[in-house]
Amino acid sequence: MERLWSWVCRKGPSGFGACSTAEEVTEGIDASNITAIVTGATSGIGMETARVLALRGATVIIPARSKESGEKAKEKIVEEVADAKIEVMELDLGSLASVRSFAAAFLSSNRPLNLLINNAGIYGVPFQLSRDGIELQFATNHIGHFLLTNLLLEKMKATARESGIEGRIVIVASKVHSITYKSGIRFEKINNRLGYGPFYAYGESKLANILHAKELARRLQEEGAQVTVNSLHPGVIRTNIMRTTKYLAVGASMVSFFMKNAQQGAATTCYLALHPNTKGVSGKYFSDCNEDKPTAFGRDADLAKKLWEFSEKMISTKLPQQ
Repeated sequence: MERLWSWVCRKGPSGFGACSTAEEVTEGIDASNITAIVTGATSGIGMETARVLALRGATVIIPARSKESGEKAKEKIVEEVADAKIEVMELDLGSLASVRSFAAAFLSSNRPLNLLINNAGIYGVPFQLSRDGIELQFATNHIGHFLLTNLLLEKMKATARESGIEGRIVIVASKVHSITYKSGIRFEKINNRLGYGPFYAYGESKLANILHAKELARRLQEEGAQVTVNSLHPGVIRTNIMRTTKYLAVGASMVSFFMKNAQQGAATTCYLALHPNTKGVSGKYFSDCNEDKPTAFGRDADLAKKLWEFSEKMISTKLPQQ
């Protein structure tokens, strides 16, 4: 057992591994000049990410579906980090109108933005459509974040130019991107109930996260912007995302030895967000705080471009209910 644990916790080239925690990978880093937005920070690895960023001095914006849930998260963080600089704002990623409202409110505050962490997500839900008529997992996990990122991107570029501090976008994906539909993404059937599989749809949305990061990184590098973007697999985590499906909970109990806690699950996100080793690194996919290799779909530049164009149409056109 000790040998197995040693293998699980082995460290990679970065000096960190699966058992490293968010606090460990950010030890000694001063983030007091950083303003960050962390979606999905009301629980799980999102809350731990926000807590550690605040611990390192960052000003953290927590977007929440309700002010109440956001304030509860803020209280929990402040209990551990007394001088935490946390602000709560309302945001429902499943609603394009809500995303636009959040972005407008943030931009009108004229605050800088150095770091955007697209962490929020839902897992394995039965077929349903968002308020905008988009399959809910794809809408929440990808489209909402795609729009949010687009709306905040110019602010991030301007902040980087004015402050001299590299802007960073971190997108939480998953190795489950390997479990998706045969075509990778069902562009023509994204809202089709027929053939819908909760876990395939989740994998599809996580593949979209990786492709989003890949294409956005290419565009930013092409224009010479001082903003990087990377995606990551956080690991299999013991968090509330499991509440969405009894099957996942049963499976989790079978592999609990290999599961991470929230402190370990937030490590790769915090590593990409703050560590100096990742300065200038863009368009990559990470797991356990080290660069990893996504599937062939995840490396497909043409598929990434197609998804970008598809996503642009989805955020500009309200789809009919099906």
